[in-house]
Amino acid sequence: MLYVYSFALLFGGLSVINLIFSYQSKHIDPHFWITLKFQLQMLPLFLIANMSIGYGVLFGYKSAANLSFALIAGKCLEILISLLMGYLFLKEIPNWKTWIGIGVIIIGVILVKQK
Repeated sequence: MLYVYSFALLFGGLSVINLIFSYQSKHIDPHFWITLKFQLQMLPLFLIANMSIGYGVLFGYKSAANLSFALIAGKCLEILISLLMGYLFLKEIPNWKTWIGIGVIIIGVILVKQK
């Protein structure tokens, strides 16, 4: 059950952070004061997202008994979320090199999980 909690918290927190930065890159003027105002308005969401990520890693560590695996799984999830945000906001479609890179990462996760 901790795997489910970990995945849900990591997915939620990482999605919020990637959503904020994707929205900023697409819709917020890059001038300093406008960006600062937007970032200050997003501080409550960043707090919630960081708490979610922290507890997601904690529950992942408790369920897998391996901090490296929990952190690597979180990074893999973040890469997949980044691909999703790239498609949603910028209509970017991953090419074959991206998929090969994801395959290498998956192989790395499998190697880390082995005893």
